[in-house]
Amino acid sequence: MSTVNALRHRLGLFLGPVLAIIILVFFDLEPGNPSVTRTAAVAILMATWWITEAIPISATALLPIVLFPLLGVMKGKDVAPIYFNHIIFLFIGGFIVALAMQKWNLHRRIALRIILLIGTGPKRIILGFMAATAFLSMWISNTATTMMMVPIALAVIFKLEDNFGGDRVRKFSMGLLISIAYAASIGGTATLIGTPPNLSFSRILTIYFPQAPEISFAAWFAFGLAYALVFLIITWWILTLFFVPRGEDYKVDRQEMDREYKKLGRAGFEEKAILSAFVLLAVLWLFRQNITIGTFVIPGWSNLMPEPGFIDDGTVAMIIAVLLFLIPARSKAGRLMDWKTAVKLPWGIVILFGGGFALASSFKVSGLSAWLGGQLAGLEGVSAIIIVPVVSLMMTFMTELTSNTATTEMILPILGSLSVAIQTNPLLLMIPATLSASCAFMLPVATPPNAIIFGTERVSILKMARIGLVFNIIGVVLVTLAVFLIGNLVFGIDPAQFPDWAIE
Repeated sequence: MSTVNALRHRLGLFLGPVLAIIILVFFDLEPGNPSVTRTAAVAILMATWWITEAIPISATALLPIVLFPLLGVMKGKDVAPIYFNHIIFLFIGGFIVALAMQKWNLHRRIALRIILLIGTGPKRIILGFMAATAFLSMWISNTATTMMMVPIALAVIFKLEDNFGGDRVRKFSMGLLISIAYAASIGGTATLIGTPPNLSFSRILTIYFPQAPEISFAAWFAFGLAYALVFLIITWWILTLFFVPRGEDYKVDRQEMDREYKKLGRAGFEEKAILSAFVLLAVLWLFRQNITIGTFVIPGWSNLMPEPGFIDDGTVAMIIAVLLFLIPARSKAGRLMDWKTAVKLPWGIVILFGGGFALASSFKVSGLSAWLGGQLAGLEGVSAIIIVPVVSLMMTFMTELTSNTATTEMILPILGSLSVAIQTNPLLLMIPATLSASCAFMLPVATPPNAIIFGTERVSILKMARIGLVFNIIGVVLVTLAVFLIGNLVFGIDPAQFPDWAIE
């Protein structure tokens, strides 16, 4: 651990409780309702420890189950169930499928096949790696995707260096590694399970606005995929402009890539079965609810069930996950999925989700959200075209130094209160914040993909910061455009209208 990080941890460990005690002792935010002040104190403590990582961020997420009952904000039996809900099962089910793909090496086969299909010239190599990374990141964690893609990229780089020399390839190799990190972050925004902030948004919206339309997998996919594709194309164009010198004609030996692919052998029963389960999962998610295209309606399969409203995306994820535990493998004893593999789930993220959801619930139960809304009411009348990019910019740069999940769970409840105070659609503020949490491109500490490529020692912090700043700004612009241009089509976001479901 660096001296700077150690100092930050110690400072946060001391500062968090001090700030919380100051709020408890010297402030009475809403006379007659002490829960408001107590919830604010816990929120400040958690925010400080999350930002400074004074203790593991998942451990900080456990504070609500301890402090809310002790401070009289919420009963312990009311806090505990918040940690385990349908969004958690959506995450667990999706991750079990992803772990099964990794167990049988299906993810590597998909990546190599995409790269071979797109081509082996410098620009096409970057495009192929970005396409493979982004696609996998839609379903697998961006960390796992990057960890899998970087060794393949390094093999390509080593081959180019052998053929053309290290100096000639150095700039390109840096661009290739950066492209993987950025594609992993961007690709994850396309699906509801692609990155933790998306799931946090879905759950927090439900907590704050129970009457809000469900953010289904299909609805988010329709919105997120369009945004991600545009962002990926722009990212590819700019990275090739920066990192592929004009006139370069070096190519990866296609036979080398073919050999890598052939080493995998023919796809066995297990790979085919998991791929089929993966496709079935996507289809069930996409077509669970009715899809309306103009006057044409594609009926959702859940209508065939006795109670369609009882089924959610978490149910679907667990159907496929359980199925993988039932289907026997053929190449060796056991089944397609086993618990030894399943325990590799990032349980810390599960707890982090729960802590964020508990904090969001306390904002509403205690009355802190209404109090915050009252303080922010002065922003009423400010144009949404100004507020949205400001929210996006704030989130983008906050997550350069903090956990994107923790920051999302800390900020979304405040934005929900703000939207009510200024009488604007909550989605107009909460969706940009959610997307922007995945748009930190400047620093290695911002997100695991950045840290992984920095760990190759082929990308300098200065270079990452310079190019990352460009993409941070592009992200703010694209998030704003996506909300205003696609948001109304998919989610019915009208900046001029305050929806009935948001009225408390």
